[in-house]
Amino acid sequence: QVQLVESGGGLVRPGGSLRLSCTVSGSTFSSNTMAWFRQDPGKEREFVAASSRTGGSTYYADSTKGRFTISRDNAKNTAFLQMNSLKPEDTAIYYCAARIRPGYTPALYTIANAYVYWGQGTQVTVSS
Repeated sequence: QVQLVESGGGLVRPGGSLRLSCTVSGSTFSSNTMAWFRQDPGKEREFVAASSRTGGSTYYADSTKGRFTISRDNAKNTAFLQMNSLKPEDTAIYYCAARIRPGYTPALYTIANAYVYWGQGTQVTVSS
């Protein structure tokens, strides 16, 4: 059984930083495209960032490009999301996702339905 466990969320002031982690078990981590999404109550799940299996290619939403960095440590079965210059509008539950479904090309990595496995989410609140 594949499990994704996120950690690292919390309360941070505007302009601050947080680093989220997502540890995967039950699957060969290096065979998985990894991604982060976020969701506010009442809104659709929003793409944040994605990483290819090797980490050699990364993809970002326009709203996070230049502030967030996705990375991965295949030896530790863990993906990371470094979030800098945080803004109140970054407040959301952040979800880790893994494994692209067959037929989805990199151009479609921004779609939540492209991913097979999901974590339980971690709350990030940006507030003064």
